[in-house]
Amino acid sequence: MLGNGLVDWSALMSGFYDIQCTTAPGVMPVTPISTCVRMKQALPRCLKGLQSMCIDVFDKMGCIAAYSFCQAEMMAPYSSAGRNRYDVTKPCERTEDDSSCYGKQMSHFIRYLSLNSTQDELGVDPAVRGPFQSCSRTESMAFHESADYFRVSYDYVASLLERGVRVLAYNGAYDFVCNWPGTQRWTDALEWSGSSAYRATELQDWKVDGQPAGQWRSANGLAFATIYGAGHMAPFDKPKESLALLQRWLEGGAF
Repeated sequence: MLGNGLVDWSALMSGFYDIQCTTAPGVMPVTPISTCVRMKQALPRCLKGLQSMCIDVFDKMGCIAAYSFCQAEMMAPYSSAGRNRYDVTKPCERTEDDSSCYGKQMSHFIRYLSLNSTQDELGVDPAVRGPFQSCSRTESMAFHESADYFRVSYDYVASLLERGVRVLAYNGAYDFVCNWPGTQRWTDALEWSGSSAYRATELQDWKVDGQPAGQWRSANGLAFATIYGAGHMAPFDKPKESLALLQRWLEGGAF
């Protein structure tokens, strides 16, 4: 399962325009028209740079430069507006012990997951126990500085599918940073022996208690789904729907 996963920055960059400037998330556009026009004009250059520097040939310095341009044009306008990068419907609320934009909610998670009793239940190795961090800045900076952060990983997904490993890539529809249009793009473009059958499918509604819960498509082991009303932490935002999605996928039937 890939929950709101980062697999291909190029696909996500296109999605940043969709999430900010169209009704793709299920809400009205959140970014001013003038900014959206600038983003649309900058997108081709952004994608060209990522393709040539990060995908066709991996040039560390060139890739970092290409990403920096994309970040400034496609992501920075959203962040500077004070919006939550994990949920387009909410403002960013930071706390002293976490900068994830989930505010007091994340503080509760951190305190709970830092308890010895919780870590006992989870079987955490005593050698690495300590206060829980939702995101490690040290690890994040290491990924950035090595440029490993910018490498695509969809070929690994294709290799898993070729070996009979089923894959579900799902997204909360409100997530900005790992947006659903981006996931839809890379799954559509994925090359493996079942790609033709997958591309021949169409998005369908899936429901919980008779109410629309999102959209899905699936073929030959690859499934893609969205969860309406959910952000980056979809199981937190929509626990009932997230559980239903998991159970239906594990059962191997239609969503």
